[in-house]
Amino acid sequence: MRIAELGGGCVCCSLLGEFEAAVNEIIEKIAPERIVVETTGLAEPEALVFNIQEALPQCRLDGVVSVIDADMLIRFPELGYTTRLQIEGADILLLNKVDLVNANQIEPLETKLRQINPTPAILRTERCQVDPELLFGIGRGKKIDRPRHQHHPEFESFSLGSDKIFSRDCFERFANSLPATVFRAKGFVRFAEGAQLFNFVAGRHELEPFETDRTELVFIGKKITAEKETILGALKKCEV
Repeated sequence: MRIAELGGGCVCCSLLGEFEAAVNEIIEKIAPERIVVETTGLAEPEALVFNIQEALPQCRLDGVVSVIDADMLIRFPELGYTTRLQIEGADILLLNKVDLVNANQIEPLETKLRQINPTPAILRTERCQVDPELLFGIGRGKKIDRPRHQHHPEFESFSLGSDKIFSRDCFERFANSLPATVFRAKGFVRFAEGAQLFNFVAGRHELEPFETDRTELVFIGKKITAEKETILGALKKCEV
């Protein structure tokens, strides 16, 4: 499998040329049957769909799959602009983390999603475990007009790179005390017993073994730049 990674910009505009070049290179060198494009959680599907439609005529877009966090939708029911676009643009919706919510909450969530977009199949998943055959062969045929692609500066981010070793107990307390304005944090962190992959989503975090020789973390949220020094200061206290 060949992977081309693009970073440091928006695949719908500032990275569009790189995206086209990466797809063309994969086609020329690998001639794959399928190419899977995985975007960030802040991507606007229809902007990317339009660019594939207009700039990559040798490709046929099969479909758009959006992942919706059921637990987060229960705890934060007000949908943001980008989340709504991801629901509206989907051909399949994976209603994920259904194991973290009560069974009687799932059907109302599906009703809420269908009020926004009545057409996609909704698949209930845990850890996004799904038969890949369900995700391919959708055969999306509709063309779209150029969408109004907007960047929303209310989402801010900052990152940390460090060669230090961190205390795991302290780091877990730090992760549990992140302010509500931090929606997402992720990266790699080095502990004395070994490095871990860190994933934080809306108040929950997970750590799992990962090989790296450096700590790299990114924090994403609303108006979190003002809290950057406080967050990084709390993290610094976990250095060994």
